[in-house]
Amino acid sequence: MDMSTGVDVDERAKQCAQAMVARDDASRELGIRLKVIHPGHAIMDMKIKPWMANGDGVCHGGLLFSLADTAMAFASNSRDDSYVAMSASIEFLSSARLGETVTAVAREEHRRGRTATYSVAVTDPSGNRVAQFLGRTYRVRGSVIDGPRSIPK
Repeated sequence: MDMSTGVDVDERAKQCAQAMVARDDASRELGIRLKVIHPGHAIMDMKIKPWMANGDGVCHGGLLFSLADTAMAFASNSRDDSYVAMSASIEFLSSARLGETVTAVAREEHRRGRTATYSVAVTDPSGNRVAQFLGRTYRVRGSVIDGPRSIPK
């Protein structure tokens, strides 16, 4: 509960996530699913399908990046302030295999002013780390719940 506003912060995070899920066609097409949401924290997963394979027969790294970036987006927008990614990097530590479901756990590391930093661990079904993502977000105008916002060019 946010004592200054009387708002249940976990309920607000769920409302933000519902609004984002309804508008996020890309994540839906990739099969990315929200599992847990709290302010500054999100857990999402994605099943690795055959069309996601690269030339080596494992999940394409760009799709793992998309999962991690999506988890960061949900975590950063969980307080109904609109944030967009301003930078991100990923380290691939092992392969994600076809048929596996990988999980991304996004955690807010620092938030101050208009920027915030997030770490995202991507793991395989055994809990082995597949990738480590670090991203930075920037707060723009608008409410996540109230709908589409214009992003500065």
